[in-house]
Amino acid sequence: MSTLTKHRIALVLVVVLAIAGGVALGLRISSGHGTAPQWRAGDPTATPVPQPSPAVASYTFDTTARDTAVSDTSGLGHALQPRSRFGGILRPVPHGSGQAAQFPGACAQAECPRVVLQTPSTPELNPGPRSISFGATVMLAAGQTSDGQNVLQKGYSVAGGQYKLQIDKRPGHPSCVMTSEDSGDIQLAKSDVTVADGTWHTVECRRSGTALTILVDGADHGATTIPADLTVDNGAPLVLGGKGLSSNSDPFQGALDDVWIRISR
Repeated sequence: MSTLTKHRIALVLVVVLAIAGGVALGLRISSGHGTAPQWRAGDPTATPVPQPSPAVASYTFDTTARDTAVSDTSGLGHALQPRSRFGGILRPVPHGSGQAAQFPGACAQAECPRVVLQTPSTPELNPGPRSISFGATVMLAAGQTSDGQNVLQKGYSVAGGQYKLQIDKRPGHPSCVMTSEDSGDIQLAKSDVTVADGTWHTVECRRSGTALTILVDGADHGATTIPADLTVDNGAPLVLGGKGLSSNSDPFQGALDDVWIRISR
């Protein structure tokens, strides 16, 4: 056997022993360029990465047409049914690679077109005292604001408690509202920025422990401290686009897309 062949065999043995040593130490060898070895998932020193709770309801509106149900893309079957008055309809509008739902705009008449979307109450949609986050993507022009517009709502500020996302008052600042089943005290986290500028914005409400936070386009824009035992457990439907169809229903007058609700287990 030549000297060169012996050297090659020795080099191969060194590499094999190095890999075996790495596996014995609990390292996962990565083939990615510039990627440092990672600890195995079972290693006791590893820090687990918290995973977000799965959605209990989710709506993309991509297959929604006028006067038809809006499917629940979470797979849990909470389809939204349209309810309308005075000829109110949802109008599909383009958004990204899909579509969104345009609600009826501002109206000064006595009988204004109205439409809401709702699904019956189920225990899955009631967070109780647990953490909850919910949100939507909205587009609202400055001229479409009003004293109050409800984007997403389950429950009322009376028996059973409530969680709600709204766009409040003329400046068009979104806010998050929660009340407890045993108290009518309104807990409100209001954004310090407007979303009424004619462009798309994501808005999220996040309740975790005693913190109720509102995020706009992924950034924290307001928070309030809420009771640790605040509990929402009501028999009211989940409603998008307003409280209902009455004249004081706080109808949403913009376009809506990508609505979702997540509740911790």
